[in-house]
Amino acid sequence: MLRAPPQERDDVIMERLMRSGLFVIVSALALTGAAQAEDPIIFTSHAGESVEAYQGAFQAPENRNDPDSRMIEIGYVRFPALEGASGSPIVYLAGGPGGSGTGTARRQRFDLFMQMRRHGDVIAFDQRGTGLSSNDLPLCISSVAVSETEPTTDAAYANAYREAALECRAFWHEQGVAIEGYTTQQSVQDISDLRAHLGAEKVTLWGISYGTHLAMAALKSIPEEIDRAILASAEGLDQTVKLPSQTESYIERLQQAVNAQPAAADAYPDIAGMMRRVHARLEAEPVMIEVAVRDSGARPYLLQRRDLQQMTSGLIADPGSAAIALAMYTELDQAGSANIAAALIGRFYDLGEPISLSPMSTAMDMASGITDARLVQVEAEAQNALLGAYLNFPMPQLNRLWDGLDLGDGFRTAPQGDTPILLLSGTLDGRTYPGSQRAALAGMSDVDWVIVENAGHNLYMTTPDVHTVMHAFMEGSSVDGERIVAPLPDLTDLPF
Repeated sequence: MLRAPPQERDDVIMERLMRSGLFVIVSALALTGAAQAEDPIIFTSHAGESVEAYQGAFQAPENRNDPDSRMIEIGYVRFPALEGASGSPIVYLAGGPGGSGTGTARRQRFDLFMQMRRHGDVIAFDQRGTGLSSNDLPLCISSVAVSETEPTTDAAYANAYREAALECRAFWHEQGVAIEGYTTQQSVQDISDLRAHLGAEKVTLWGISYGTHLAMAALKSIPEEIDRAILASAEGLDQTVKLPSQTESYIERLQQAVNAQPAAADAYPDIAGMMRRVHARLEAEPVMIEVAVRDSGARPYLLQRRDLQQMTSGLIADPGSAAIALAMYTELDQAGSANIAAALIGRFYDLGEPISLSPMSTAMDMASGITDARLVQVEAEAQNALLGAYLNFPMPQLNRLWDGLDLGDGFRTAPQGDTPILLLSGTLDGRTYPGSQRAALAGMSDVDWVIVENAGHNLYMTTPDVHTVMHAFMEGSSVDGERIVAPLPDLTDLPF
């Protein structure tokens, strides 16, 4: 199934000591109280680049609403500021939910993490239930399976996930996990504890996707502790489930980008029409395909309309992967074959396995939930939408399934205040949409909004111009209204 001038700061002194080889001798004397709980490490990116850093942790209640809750460890890696930096610690909040800050720092954004040290210590923060803060939370492998060779209605598919989610809640309780503690609101208190642990008066928040959802909750609950924020591909507090009509508008923008490339325009003259044809064909007659499975040969799989909607919901995050979705639909539409779909299912589905759920990501999304009014709108729009109700599956299908978890409509109201915010939005983001991103911050009075043409959801590394506006914002300059043009990939070029 799917799944510091004019006086040097302590950290600058420590960097020099580490280079001189004296670190081990003087570390206990040179570090502040907070840093004494940290261990010096060599942090290495997946590309093989290494830097001196510190790994730290603090304890927090797993469920802050339970006075008898067990304590869990919340971990992070701190990259010390470069000499001359004097800003507040910059806390990176990964997306997902379920992404790891330390994991992100090891991948393509490593260089940006290093750049941000110009402004202050950079904290790769692992939110509760992820990375260094996973506390060995067990994946739940339920007993509920969905047939891979028989047709399954949308209702039956949703019911299977609801059954699995109920089973998984009981499983986590049996394992001693206070699953009710894995909410965005409790993560906000972790940020507050992190700030205190670091000995900082305020922190700067830097996030993407779900990380911006967490940042907005912090802007509401602990605004006095937030210096400023950089938010990309923002998800508002009542935007865990996106509006299908906004996805339809994204498809129109994708068509415009396709039309700007002659070869792509010739190959994909009517994206929406093609998708509807393929969906109608599969709805009327699903196609049995063979899917190659690692170490076990091939398995038969009944390809249904739902499969394309789910896979496309992930692929449209960025224009490069959206090109894969376009080729998949074209192959089905013109040749009647499903080689690309079969390859994607083989890579991303756990064939032959029952439904499995991750504790952190499942609970976080269910707790953030959706207002009744928005749910009515989503369900109405989904009836005829290209991707139906699958963009954020298994939400809203699991909405309010677990008693006592939903954070309520008060949580879902937008933040208000005057904290300086840089909002970065990509025009070809198929997961969060520019207009809804700006609406989520309508109550904030000091927002610099920068549009990145041709960028998708993961926009931070699309062009160095993004880094330029980030640095300018951190230095106090206004960048509101600037428009960056990122390179548009060849939408007929596939990565395989």
